[in-house]
Amino acid sequence: MKNSVNRSRRKLFLGMMTLPVSGLARAVIPTPSGSEGPFYPTTRMRFNDIDNDLVKIEGEVERAGGEIVMLTGRVLDSAASPIAGARVEIWQCDVNGRYLHRGDSGWNSRDPAFQGFGHDLTGADGSYSFRTIKPVPYAGRTPHIHVKVLLDNRERLTTQFYLPDHPGNKKDWLYQRVPQAKRELVTMNFAPAGQVPRATLDIVI
Repeated sequence: MKNSVNRSRRKLFLGMMTLPVSGLARAVIPTPSGSEGPFYPTTRMRFNDIDNDLVKIEGEVERAGGEIVMLTGRVLDSAASPIAGARVEIWQCDVNGRYLHRGDSGWNSRDPAFQGFGHDLTGADGSYSFRTIKPVPYAGRTPHIHVKVLLDNRERLTTQFYLPDHPGNKKDWLYQRVPQAKRELVTMNFAPAGQVPRATLDIVI
């Protein structure tokens, strides 16, 4: 009887070894960090409206230019457990390649309808969501969205999310610094979902 049980256990273990790696298994790999960059907007540079909808500024009629998308996911710990109450911040350039930052002296005019910076607090299931625009390239950089996660007012991760297979990725030195085996962890795969494309990307801290 004992040998039969042991054989069954060995078969179960070998069967599990042949299974494909699940999304949950991938999620326990920490999200690789990335540069904050020079254009993180300080509190005084931001609009009063710093919610998770970067496409529409409260009190304004105009909507931001660019392709509207949804960016969603969860914040997890190393055991793949959801983290509630984490502050997720994102910032990015507008459709004209300009940041909401006094130090950005680009030639193009800034889109006044784009919020430029926003934040969300994770729910009980660790979820976060943003409505924003699909990132665009600008001189020297491939399209990307900056992401920062804070917990108990302490910064836990700063990184950048990228688009898959964009031609600019090959020449972008910050993208190339991300280990190839971990690039999927910071890649936004937008797909049709309702009215606007959606990408879901978990953040592991």
